[in-house]
Amino acid sequence: MTSQDFLVHSRQSGDGSGDLLTLPRELASCEWMSFFVYRWALGQSHSVHTENEEVAIVLLGGKCVADWGEGQHRIGERTHVFDGLPYAIYLPAGSRAQLRAETTCELAECRVPSTARLKPQLITPKDVKCSLRGGGNASRQIVDVMPPDFPADKLMVVEVYTPSGNWSSYPPHKHDIHDPPTEVDLDEIYYYRIDRPGGYAHQRLYTRNGQRDLTLTVHDGDAVLVRDGYHPVVAGHGYNIFYLNCLAGSTRQLATTEDPDHVWVRSTWNQVDPRVPMVRGRGV
Repeated sequence: MTSQDFLVHSRQSGDGSGDLLTLPRELASCEWMSFFVYRWALGQSHSVHTENEEVAIVLLGGKCVADWGEGQHRIGERTHVFDGLPYAIYLPAGSRAQLRAETTCELAECRVPSTARLKPQLITPKDVKCSLRGGGNASRQIVDVMPPDFPADKLMVVEVYTPSGNWSSYPPHKHDIHDPPTEVDLDEIYYYRIDRPGGYAHQRLYTRNGQRDLTLTVHDGDAVLVRDGYHPVVAGHGYNIFYLNCLAGSTRQLATTEDPDHVWVRSTWNQVDPRVPMVRGRGV
């Protein structure tokens, strides 16, 4: 398999709006997830019908009015992902919602097959929990949007901020076999935003048996599809990176196995990089 099987680039329209990423699970060769990114101009509307899926909608930037059957709600504070913490909407199977942009808006939408009749939920910046992970130049900020204890069926959603030059998703870990509680089989999507034009990151996708060892160069708006194997990330020097992680699989747990060849690096982490947290919220 080549990098084209794992790396997907955003599309750009003439006016900068429209469908930036369209990844139905069949096209993404994912067992579970479909993933879309939209950018709307002021006044544009979008309808969502979940039927036999559950959906997480993450407002990446801008403001909009949303109605999922409980009246209209004005949501959105950050102008872009480096400007603050997210609003998100969780829609279980059998839901409908209408969204209308009040400014230029960018949203990510992840869909997973589900028949569970749960309750729609609005997630605000006050609801998400921030924490710091790693140490030294493997320090990063974690923003739990829909963690395993969130009342959903299969979906989990996390935002991660990694400072310039730092490693993330490190030590390398994987989640491709069903062996709870040690590890569960999860599909994962990384959706990247980078804080300066020309910025980039590298993501390595590899297996310990050597059957795959790819290094992808990712830019602003790219998505990486993680179906199996280890998948560490490093931010290019001079460029802070953000990625949105959506996960779903055999069990709703974040149970992973770290590469035993690299676990030793934890012993070198004496302190957390003072550049994190990069955005402030509950928990940090």
